[in-house]
Amino acid sequence: MRGLDYKWIEALDAIVEQRSFEKAAEHLYISQSAVSQRVKQLEKWLAQPVLVREQPPRPTAVGKKLLGLYRRVCLLEQELVPELTSEFSDKPLSVSLATNADSLATWLLPSLFPLVESKRIELDLIVDDEGRTIEKLKNGEVVGAISLEPQSIPGCVADYLGRVDYLCVASPSFIKRYFNHGVNREALIKAPAVAFDQHDKMHQHFVNKHFSIMPGSILKHTVRSSEAFVKLAVAGVAYCLIPRLQIEDELASGALVELTPNIELSHRIYWHHWQLESGVLGELSDAITHYAHAYLPQ
Repeated sequence: MRGLDYKWIEALDAIVEQRSFEKAAEHLYISQSAVSQRVKQLEKWLAQPVLVREQPPRPTAVGKKLLGLYRRVCLLEQELVPELTSEFSDKPLSVSLATNADSLATWLLPSLFPLVESKRIELDLIVDDEGRTIEKLKNGEVVGAISLEPQSIPGCVADYLGRVDYLCVASPSFIKRYFNHGVNREALIKAPAVAFDQHDKMHQHFVNKHFSIMPGSILKHTVRSSEAFVKLAVAGVAYCLIPRLQIEDELASGALVELTPNIELSHRIYWHHWQLESGVLGELSDAITHYAHAYLPQ
């Protein structure tokens, strides 16, 4: 029986990346018919579809698993072949990571600076809610993910990084306008808040748990930028939940004031990565975990 041919998955990967059979053929320097034939051979070998043939084409659940396998193999090959052949490769090692916006805005980039400066690698940082980043690892889109999930997926390891403490803050002018009589349920319902995206439930959980405010009751801006949270709060446009690490200067200067000092809101975050790592990938995981352990509250 013929085994799995990686040229089949290469064609699948090109279709998904290029968003069409035609562009995939151009990318691989083969005919469109050849691309189509390779995907059909893969589906015949698996006895199930790997692509949903719509515009643009997208992988099925099985297709996503195969793409994850293929991209890990490509990454290992990029790193291993030059070592075995003693030949220098001009092609940089591409490393995709999934992170939440708060980690990206505070500690993640500094943890990677030494590695990026010393190695020929290019980073592809995919930003998503910390409750959803692990899905990127499951699908094979990334080689590592920062997540709230303590349980690792099969074949992976979940290393504890540290604790992120969130403060509910606002500017003095905002407090005078909305919370002149204290932070209570009625005032919070009227005051504008901020969420990262439609999947960000942190703020809603916070006001529901501590002030019995039901979903849909508050005025909430959606801003997909951790840095923008800080700008909105400092400008007096909204009150926000922001990591303490991100606003130490604003707290010290009085530009932002903590609204609920008696309420603690902390998240424990983890670095999920493949169990069998070597070379650059091993160094990457070590850099992230060591820096986080030194920087984040434990």
